[in-house]
Order: sequence, then structure tokens, then C-alpha cells
Amino acid sequence: MYSIDKSQSHSENTFISVKLTKAGKKLCRPKSLNSSKANLRYSRLRRKLRKPKRSCPRKCKSEIDSDCRRSRTQRKRRSSLSIKSFQAKDLVRRIGMATDLKFNASLGSTDPQVHPVLIIGQLRHLNLLKFNDLANKLNQRVTEETFLNAVASLHPAPTDKVSLYLDLATLAALPLKASRHNTDSRAHAVTRLVKNHVLNVSEESVVLVCERENLFASACAVVRAFPLYSRKTGNGQTTGGGDGSNDTSRNIVNVEFILINKEGGVETEPLTQDEIECLNVTAQGIRTTARIVDMPCNEMNVDHFVQAVEELGCELGIKPQVIRGEELRERGFGGIYGVGKAAAVPPALVVLSHLPKRAQETIALVGKGIVYDTGGLSIKSKTGMPGMKRDCGGAAAILGAFYAAVKCGFKENLHAVFCLAENSVGPNATRPDDIHTLYSGRTVEINNTDAEGRLVLADGVAFASRDLKANIILDMATLTGAQGIATGKYHGAILSNSESWEAKSVQAGRKSGDLLAPIPYCPELHFSEFASAIADMKNSVADRQNAQSSCAGLFIAAHLGFDYPGVWVHVDMATPVHCGERATGYGVALLLTLFGAHSESKLLQSIAPAEEEPPSKRLCRD
Repeated sequence: MYSIDKSQSHSENTFISVKLTKAGKKLCRPKSLNSSKANLRYSRLRRKLRKPKRSCPRKCKSEIDSDCRRSRTQRKRRSSLSIKSFQAKDLVRRIGMATDLKFNASLGSTDPQVHPVLIIGQLRHLNLLKFNDLANKLNQRVTEETFLNAVASLHPAPTDKVSLYLDLATLAALPLKASRHNTDSRAHAVTRLVKNHVLNVSEESVVLVCERENLFASACAVVRAFPLYSRKTGNGQTTGGGDGSNDTSRNIVNVEFILINKEGGVETEPLTQDEIECLNVTAQGIRTTARIVDMPCNEMNVDHFVQAVEELGCELGIKPQVIRGEELRERGFGGIYGVGKAAAVPPALVVLSHLPKRAQETIALVGKGIVYDTGGLSIKSKTGMPGMKRDCGGAAAILGAFYAAVKCGFKENLHAVFCLAENSVGPNATRPDDIHTLYSGRTVEINNTDAEGRLVLADGVAFASRDLKANIILDMATLTGAQGIATGKYHGAILSNSESWEAKSVQAGRKSGDLLAPIPYCPELHFSEFASAIADMKNSVADRQNAQSSCAGLFIAAHLGFDYPGVWVHVDMATPVHCGERATGYGVALLLTLFGAHSESKLLQSIAPAEEEPPSKRLCRD
């Protein structure tokens, strides 16, 4: 143990006696110092002696001075590094600031000190990289040895990251494995890594190392990490539409790619202009969808949604058809009118139609657009109602997908049908026991006003078949809470009268990152759940333990008719529509991929699901 004794004598000189006691030995070495320096020197010695080194404690004056100089140099060096890191972040703590995404054809040359970079890829792809493949992004801040050591130190479980230069250049590895029900792109892990490790500075880069077949899904995964809507104050997003459109100082994230070919080499050709344009319009579609879903009903009611459709339609040169209020009742849309008639803003059916020449097929996308769902008179609980602004997620996804599909040159007839209403409570609200006649002509006894989505979609698909003459009808909706129980948080539920289209939809989900899992299509066993003594059917099941998500979809199919000769696909995405408190833009990438064969975009054509033999036919043949 060490002890320090301080004593003074004489008028001008101060004597410091440092007594060091260890293992019974006492060593004293008095030093005469100038009185003005005594306290400073004493305090430094005291700090040193609190944590003694193993070397001999006896030090001469020159040794102590040398230690002090070395200590000062180290402190200056640490301070310099801290200041550099602080300056590199540019005093930016603008987490809520609007972000612009820019897809680049090839890697630009940047300095991580002022332009941070996040590099993401599977470990097997990162191991194939040479330092020169990334030298432009690291710009003398990182040596080849550091890069190779960083790659060797990655042990993803399920992900891992290592810093190459302070926090300004980061290397991240995706999960090693992806099962057959996951996407090869590991899209969900990409989104998490981007959210957690971008710095939100004025400009930075995300570099994706992947195979060309995962280019689209990886790009969409990055887009999902940057939602548009925010009403936080003090971040430049408190005016306009909540998307930061009036913000003059927006962050820029450059998204760049290093593509690995089948032989394990790095492709040298940059992305084509067609691929860049496809990624840009897809990003706009996803972010528009997420913004609508994130917006509360006081900013995104039926009027606002109709306005959003009209604005995108104007950009595409398409004027929407709008049927509203009492006109819905007069024309027989009993489902949409019955759900929305109690709200202050009347319900609407809105249709956008893209009709190119030489089209061979007619495809209708029908979206559930319940801008808020209180449950009606079968009212939700105080914990079950928050978040019901997201009940328009299906219609929002179809709006984003329709916009991107037309921009990419869709070659077939394409209709987007938006069934818009607010399921509210009021004197005119639909009551349990009421009977409505829907657009199909079939009557429905209401036994649960909180099962409203199927009512508006039933009108939508009947309109698509009868008036639009669609031979392929896909409806998308946040339809049932049971979907999350059946297929989980990441997979939407797919129900279809066509086994081949069910398989194509699942395949499109894996290629786009918007995952799907099939649920049983069996009307002869399940539709009896809607039996009514006084109407054609009820709107809610008798047994809530019997395949709720399948039954809800079958209710919609019943208004097409189970003998409908065309293709009907139903996507329930109640849970994947959001992650935590933010919307994901789910559905846009899925629909673009599913119908990619009808697009002029070569990127979408390359990932469109191939025609394959349905699983049941393979089993029968084998």
C-alpha cells in the first residue's frame, strides 16, 4: 500500500516527501521544487501513485517530467480524435429530418470523414471482395489490412458489424442462413441494420453487396428504413403534409451496389438507367404507401385519401372515377355505404384505370381503405383501437404499386379500386342485426360491425368483375388480427382460387422481400360459418377458432361467386403493414414483382415469378 506525506519548511522552498510503503519497505526521496509548481506536481504524482506500476516506484525528476509530457500528448491525441468524430457528425442530431434516397449506378468516391458509409452484405459475399472494390468509399481512411481483418472478425449471429473508421465507416454482415420461407436477400435484416447504423447526417452512403437477383429486394429493404411522415417539432417537418416536402435542408442517402455474379466475381458494369428509374419509382411508391398508413385520420380521412389518389392520377395523366356518399347507396354499393355512413366524411369508391393499346388481360387491384376503424357499434377496446389508422394499408399499397407499375410501363389493362370509408359511431351507424344488400346483389346480416373490411371489399371485387370485366382480381387488406396468429409478423396470408397463382404469389414474396404464406382455400368446409336464417349470409363467423383468416377471405370470394372463371387472389397483411410504430410500405414491391412479366422494366421482368407446376400436381404425378 502506498501513502503520501506532504510537509512544508523554510520560507521560499517547499519540500515534498513522498513515502512509498510496500512489503514493509519505506523509501523516501525529498524533492525541492518551486512553490508555484508544488501543488500541480504533487497532484500529478498523487494520481500516478493511486495505480502503481509493477516497475520500481523510485523515479528521478527527469523520468517524472517525461511521464507528464507523454500523458499530455496522449490526452491531446484522444481529444483530437473525439473532436474529429464530433465534427464528422457535423453537430447533427437531426434524427427526424426528412431524407432523400438517391440510387447510384456505381460507387462514388467519398471520404468517410465527411461522408459516412455503411457496407452491408452476406459474409460469403464480403469474403469475395477485394479492398480495391471498396477503395473509393474508404479513401485512405482505412488500410487494406484493416479491411481484411474486419471481414475476418465478423461472426453474424444473426447479424454482426465492425467499425472500420470510428463510427463513420461500418461493415455489417447479414444472417448466414435463409430458410425456404424467407427471402434470400435477408431483407428484414437489411432494414434493421440500416435503421440502427446510419448516422442521419447531411449526406452518407449505404453500399449493398449482393447478387443481381437480390438487387430489387435489397433496395426496397433500404427504402423501408426511411419513412416520410413525422410531426415532431424542431426538425423541419412541422409544416406541409408531414413528409418534409417543405424542408430546405434534407439529408441525402446514396444507395449503391456491388453485384456478385454466379462465378463469385464482382460485376464491373454499372446499373442501367432502366434499373435506376425502376428503383426510384418503386422507392416513391413504398414511401408514399408508408406515409399514408402512418398519417392519423385527422390528416388522412376519406377526403384526403381521394385527394392523394387524384394527385398521383394527375401525375400519371389519369383522371379517377369517384362515386361518393348517397350515390353509393343509389347505385347499390351497400357494403361501402353501410360501413361509412355514420362518419362526418362520406365514404367513396375511387377507380384509377390504365388502358394501354394491345392489352390482352385486365387486372384489377382492390384495396381496403378504412381510414379509421373504431369497430362501429361493436366498438373496440381502449387498447385495441390505437393503431387503427393503419386499416387503410391495403388501399395505400395498391396506390403505391399502381403508380410504380404505370411509371415502369405496364403493358396490360390495370385498374386500382379503392374502397374508402371511416367505420365510425353515430346516429346513422350500422347496427348489429341490420341487413344490407351489397353490389353483388346478395344480402348480408350484420352480426359484427367490426368485421367491416370484408363488406367494402365485397363491393369492390363485384364492381371489378361486373363493370371492369377483370379476369384477374387481387384484393389486399389489413383484414383480420388472426392473420398475425396464422402467418406471423413478417408473412402476409395468401388465399386464392388458383393453385398456380398461389405458388406464384409466394415466389414473388420471396423475391421482393414482402413475404407471403398460403392459408387454406376450402369453401365447402369453411363458408358454412356465415350461415344466416334470414339473409344470404352473416358477416362474421360463428366459430372464431375455425380458420378466421380463411373464412374472412371466403366472404369476399362469395360475392364474386365460387364459380368465378377468372383468377382471384386475396392478401391479408394486417400485421406486416407495420413494424413497431412505423409503417413498412408492405405490398408495393410484392405487386410489382408478381406482375413483373407485364412490365416494360427489364429489372421487374427478371424477378417476375416463373410459371411452375403447382405442388399438388407434382405430388399426383410423382
